[in-house]
Amino acid sequence: MFDLEVLTNPRAASAALDPMRQRLLIELADPASASMLAARLEIPRQKITYHLNQMLEVGLVEVVELRSKGIMTERLMQATATAYVISPQSIDVLSPSAPGLRNEASASWLLALAARTIREVGTLLLGARKVGKEFGTFAIDAEIDFATARDRAEFARELGASVASLAAKYHNTTQNTGRAHRLVVSLHPTLKEHTP
Repeated sequence: MFDLEVLTNPRAASAALDPMRQRLLIELADPASASMLAARLEIPRQKITYHLNQMLEVGLVEVVELRSKGIMTERLMQATATAYVISPQSIDVLSPSAPGLRNEASASWLLALAARTIREVGTLLLGARKVGKEFGTFAIDAEIDFATARDRAEFARELGASVASLAAKYHNTTQNTGRAHRLVVSLHPTLKEHTP
């Protein structure tokens, strides 16, 4: 079981969004059979089996054990991951185009960059898993409380200048050596937590 799975197949994405199948994925953090799930959730086994077969077909669950029960064989299944991310690839025709929305102060462009990041890193992750290798990434997540909008704007200006300087310093201008990497830096307000 992976800690996170990237869904690029439209059918897998659609299946993961179905409330019943989401419930089954949560239950399948640990292996279980259709009969076990039916008893636990008080849902007919035939209905559970139908959903499990559909989820198996698109790679959301996998068979981890087969058990003989009399003349029948019971399949124990488990979710393929503890969490899922739906890649914009799964709805490619509707995916935002980062270059077409380019504007450093635009929330739309920030979301387009985030979508591109999920698509690109998700594709790299799936490819790396197929060949049993890892690839280098780096991420920073920080929270800053700005006193004023002017402070925020000044911080953004300084950060932009610093990043541009570092990028220029380490950018390889030699042809056909090294590997290109993408750097995306974002700044946005944090969501206010609603307390009951």
